[in-house]
Amino acid sequence: MYKHILLPTDGSPLSEKAVENGIQFAKAMGARVTGLHVTPRFSVAPLKGWAHGTSKPRARLQAIFNEHAKQYIEVIRKMARAARVPCQCLYLPGGSPYEEIVKTARNKRCDLIYMASHGRKGASGVVLGSETVKVIIHSPVPVLVHREPSLVSDILRVAPRPVRRTATRK
Repeated sequence: MYKHILLPTDGSPLSEKAVENGIQFAKAMGARVTGLHVTPRFSVAPLKGWAHGTSKPRARLQAIFNEHAKQYIEVIRKMARAARVPCQCLYLPGGSPYEEIVKTARNKRCDLIYMASHGRKGASGVVLGSETVKVIIHSPVPVLVHREPSLVSDILRVAPRPVRRTATRK
C-alpha cells in the first residue's frame, strides 16, 4: 500500500520511538523511508549571552544544531540498516519544520508521513502550537501520528470505575 514513508524527527525520545515504529511499519509494507530533521529558525539576539562571548553566535549555534542533526539522522540510518529498510536522510537547516516536512513529502513523492506527537493540550498546545497538527492541516499526503500514552492515561484506563449507587424509593 505505502511505498515511500517520510520519517521526520526532532531528536526527542518520543520522536525516536516513532522512527523505530515507522521503520518497522515500512518493513511490513515493503516500503523505503526518508528520514528528515529540520532545525527551526532562531533569533540570535536573546542568545548572545549564552554564546559565551563569541563574536559569531549564529555560526556557533548553527554548528551545534548541525552536530545534533547529524546525530538524529544517524539514529534513523542505523535503525533502517538494522531492519534492512532502504533509507535516505536529509537535514534542512533554519526552516519552518511543518513547511519543510510537507514540502519534502511532496518533493520526494512520499505517500505517507509517519511522525510523533507530544500531545500538548490546553494553553501550552495553543501557545506552542503543534508541528504535527500543522503538518496534518497542510499536507496533501496522509499523516500517521505516533503517540505514546501518558502515565496518567494508562492509570485511568486500568483503574476500576467507581460504583454508582442509585437511590432507592421506599
